[in-house]
Order: sequence, then structure tokens, then C-alpha cells
Amino acid sequence: MSETRKTRVALLFGGRSSEHLISCATAGSVLAHIDRDRYDVVPIGIARDGRFVLQADDPAPLALDRSPEVTGGDAVLLPTTSDSRTLTAVDAAGALRELGEVDVVFPILHGRFGEDGTVQGMLDLVDIPYVGNGVLASAVAMDKHFAKAVLEHVGIKVAPWMTVSRGEWARDADAVRARLGDFPFPVFVKPARAGSSVGVSRVDSVLDFDRAMALALAEDSRALVEAGVSGREVEVGVLGGRDGDRPRASLPGEIVLDEGTFYDFDAKYRGLPTARTECPADLDEATIAALQETAIRAFEAIEGSGLARIDFFVSPEHGIVLNEINTMPGFTAISMFPVVWQASGIEYGDLITELIELGLAEER
Repeated sequence: MSETRKTRVALLFGGRSSEHLISCATAGSVLAHIDRDRYDVVPIGIARDGRFVLQADDPAPLALDRSPEVTGGDAVLLPTTSDSRTLTAVDAAGALRELGEVDVVFPILHGRFGEDGTVQGMLDLVDIPYVGNGVLASAVAMDKHFAKAVLEHVGIKVAPWMTVSRGEWARDADAVRARLGDFPFPVFVKPARAGSSVGVSRVDSVLDFDRAMALALAEDSRALVEAGVSGREVEVGVLGGRDGDRPRASLPGEIVLDEGTFYDFDAKYRGLPTARTECPADLDEATIAALQETAIRAFEAIEGSGLARIDFFVSPEHGIVLNEINTMPGFTAISMFPVVWQASGIEYGDLITELIELGLAEER
């Protein structure tokens, strides 16, 4: 009997966004845990200038403490028509060699130029299956302004907010500061399209507002100013449904923070003692059920597929408030998405398998 052919997975990571490092670290974790009996992997890095380059199938150089970055490697050309799934490599001398066909692409890309629907659209054009959300869901969730508008439309509670463009801030910053008077402090200022807490500031006084706006608008052309919500920070993982079933929601996990801190980049990825995760979160059954149902409703509202992590605030005063939808959450060892699914009965390696199989089954 001939051996069953393994599924070939092209793992895309790196990218042009400010979350390049986290994308590389996440890819390293996937390389270390993917089921090698079922899958062959073709690691493809995207350099900060947008070049697609072939990378070693080795998680070690992608460890977060090594500040991983995609730099060199043979160029990789994707198929240009829908009747081929063959990848081609081009070396420095211009010589071409075929890398063979791939069955599915796993885009471990965070932030703009990857999590926002751009790469998804490119793959749709040439009809290559991929893991995760499609163009619409990726674009909507990536843009906090539009995500909040969609969520409010379907009756999901979000924190009070306003959006400020770079041009508006440059033309009349005083008018923006006047609008700030509608919000109690603290407020949070965020780039409209960024993740991993890049460019996010907690503002406790109007004296800190200009600095926070400059930081956010350095990342994006629009900034979101959002009222702070006092409450427990709880996150729920969502997986797409199988065979027409509804999406599935995990048990919730909780981010426990020291007083006066917030869940910034270093707390998320460098394991600072100012934050810890508890999973499952210590919540009553009714609250857990409400969080899971709201997470599924949010996923359905953006026409999600594959996966998402839905972030909430929970408090006696405000109830359940949805903070953000993340359509390609982190997969590092301390990332919440794998942790909540492990608590829900799906181990990390099996979670990777489930995502790949969902991507292969998705009809776009």
C-alpha cells in the first residue's frame, strides 16, 4: 500500500506591520507543535519590505527572546492563476525551482497587511484555501471604528468611543480636546487598525492626551478614543462551526492586572508580573453562558470563519461590554487563545489541526 500523502501547509509569517516580531514568534510556536504525521510545512516569511522569502523549517530562530525578524532567503513566487497551487523559489542568481503544490495557507500574520483582509484577498484571487477569516471579517475586525459600528448595530454593548483622523487632529486639535470632555478619565487611545496593544495608551489626564494621540496616529491614519470601562478583563475563543453548525465558544479566561496598569505589549508577550492569566475564569455559569453567546453573536455579525478571540469587560456596573474582536490572535506559549481552548478540552497541537481542517473545508 502506498503511503497517504500529507497535507502541505504554507505557513506565512512576519509581514509589514509593527507586529512583525509577534507574528514570527507565533509561527515558531506553530512549527514546534504542528502534527508532522499529517502535515508538511513550507515556511514563508514576509520581510518588512513585503518580500516573500523561503525560511528554514526550524522554530528555534523564531523564539521571542531572539527578537526574530524575516530578512534573507530565496524569493517565493505564489501562483498567479486559479488552476495552479505550485510555489516557485528564485535564488540570488535568478534560478527558478519548483517547491511543489500547497493545499492550504496558514497566514500567521498580525496587524495590517495580513490580518486586515489584504492577504486573504490575494489568496482568494488565485483560489488557494487558507486558515481563518475571509476578506470582509478580517477587514471589519481589524478596523476598530467599523467593528464597533457593526457590533452596536446588532445590539452588542461596546464602550463609548469616538474616532479622530490624522487630518482632523492636525486641523483642529482644540475641537478634539473639547470632545474629550464627554468622556470620564481614564480613556484609552488606540490606532484604529493595529493589534498586540501597539500604539495604545492609557490617558489619566488631559495633559497626557496629545502624547497618546501622537503615538496612535504614528501607527495609523485614525485613532480611536475610548472610555475606560472598570471591570474584569475576560477573553473567549471562538472556532468556526462544522457542517453548517454554529460557531463554538471556549471557556473564558481572565486577565488579572495590578492596580493602575493595563494589558500592554510587554505584559502580553514578555510575561511581566503586572499581569497574569487565569483560565477558566472564576465566573458563575450564567455569566459564562452569556459571554459565550455574545462571542458567537459577534463572530456571526462580522461573518467570521475559522477563529477569533473576543475580548470583554465584565462588571456589576456595566455588565458585559465587548472590547475587541481579534481575527488572528497570538499563538505564543502564553497567548490566551490556545490557553482557553486547552481549558475547554482541545490541546494546542489539536487546535492547530482543527484550524487547518476548517480552512480546507471553508467555502469562500
